[in-house]
Amino acid sequence: MKLFVNNLTNVDFSYLHTERGLMGESWLLQLELDGALNEQGMVCDFGIVKRLARDWMDDTIDHALLVPALAPGVTITQSAGMTEVVWTYADGQILTCRSPSAAIVAVDAQEITEASLAAWCEARLISLFPSEVKGMSLHFVPEEIDGAFYHYSHGLHQHEGNCQRIAHGHRSRIEILVNGERDSELEALWAQRWKDIYIGTQSHRMESPEGTNSYAYKAPQGDFSLSLPSAYCYDIDTESTVEQIARHLAARIKQVRPLDTIEVRAYEGIGKGAISRG
Repeated sequence: MKLFVNNLTNVDFSYLHTERGLMGESWLLQLELDGALNEQGMVCDFGIVKRLARDWMDDTIDHALLVPALAPGVTITQSAGMTEVVWTYADGQILTCRSPSAAIVAVDAQEITEASLAAWCEARLISLFPSEVKGMSLHFVPEEIDGAFYHYSHGLHQHEGNCQRIAHGHRSRIEILVNGERDSELEALWAQRWKDIYIGTQSHRMESPEGTNSYAYKAPQGDFSLSLPSAYCYDIDTESTVEQIARHLAARIKQVRPLDTIEVRAYEGIGKGAISRG
């Protein structure tokens, strides 16, 4: 007997892509369980399924940086509750991230894909379920987006939860209205400008070599730092909350379209975001 739950939850995280570097991502979780019926005539109660899977995803990969530990050009070291990752881009440039260990997850794979991450999660998640559950099939699915979107990573210094982690991210649609009408060209322009971007906060910037942006801050979970090539960075003068991102975009567009009414709907992953009007 099989039990399934579609769109059980979604996870927002960043990962190191073998070609594109640091990427924010948002995936929906689909889950199937295979097993015998218990005395209640169930494979497993839906409430238990949802709680176990959501809690494990929240505690393990959501708002974390996922690293393909078997990929070439990656070094992972751990000491005193901290993890440091050094990643070499194809062109020889370097990314370094140092965070409390819970914020960086080493995945035993050569690359992070929907399939490789699902297999890694299945092997760890199934042991949490009742004995009637004999098998598990887990699938990650990107949101279907009809229009422009971009992958971004960031960290929120002042956030009390896991958003404070310096390298987590989202795959987000963008909607820009000019005088009440969607402007697909503007949406595509900003989606391309922010493709695979790290949105940094200027006050977090540290001195660094030319061509490199370095960020650091101390948050409730501990000390965080990140250095990566400047070409993949875009700094704003506030924290990079979705509200401030929407506000920043609306202000930038208003500068070049001063006579138009501008509305920006910025998304933070799937199904949530902020609206700013100029």
